[in-house]
Amino acid sequence: WQTLEKALVLTPSSFGLQPWKFIVITDPALREKLKPASWNQSQVTDCSHHVVFAVKTALPPSEVDRYIESIATTRQQPADSPSLAGLKKMLTGFLETPGFSVTEWATRQAYIALGNFMTSAALLGIDACPMEGIDPKKYDEILGLPALGLTTAVACPAGYRAAGDKYATLAKVRYPASEIIEHR
Repeated sequence: WQTLEKALVLTPSSFGLQPWKFIVITDPALREKLKPASWNQSQVTDCSHHVVFAVKTALPPSEVDRYIESIATTRQQPADSPSLAGLKKMLTGFLETPGFSVTEWATRQAYIALGNFMTSAALLGIDACPMEGIDPKKYDEILGLPALGLTTAVACPAGYRAAGDKYATLAKVRYPASEIIEHR
C-alpha cells in the first residue's frame, strides 16, 4: 500500500500545485456509510482501501506563498530569487484569470492522480475501480470536507481480486487500436 500512496504523492500536477487530498478509507463502518452515497455499489464495502480524491475549492495567495516556500526549502534556494518570484507572479495571474474555476481545474488534476494510482495498482496486481457513480455532496457531508476547503472529485476502491470474481477472466472489451490511435 505504501507504494500506491507514494504514487499518489509523486503524481504530477499543473504547475506542481497539488490541489488535492487523497483520503484513504479503511474503516469498514465509514465505508458502509459511503455505500448509499455510491449508488449501493458493493466495491465500496468489498475493497480493502477506498480512496476519495478530494480537491481544493480555493487557492488563495497564501497557498501560492506556501508552495513557493516549499520549492525554496526543498531546492535550497531563496524564496525571493528571480525564478521563484517569476513563478509566483505567473501562478497568481493564472489563478486570478477571470472566469477561472479552481474546483474544475483541480478536478482535472485529480484525474491525473487517479490514472497514476490505477496504473500503479495494476502493476502491483491490485484491482482498482474508478467511480464517478457517487454523490459527491453526500461524500463531502459524510467526510466533513467543506470545513477543510475540499470537495469530492472521484473515488476509487482498491484491493486484491476475490477468487470468485466472474469478471476477472472475461475478455476486455476495447475498440481496436486502429480506431482509437491515429499516427500523423
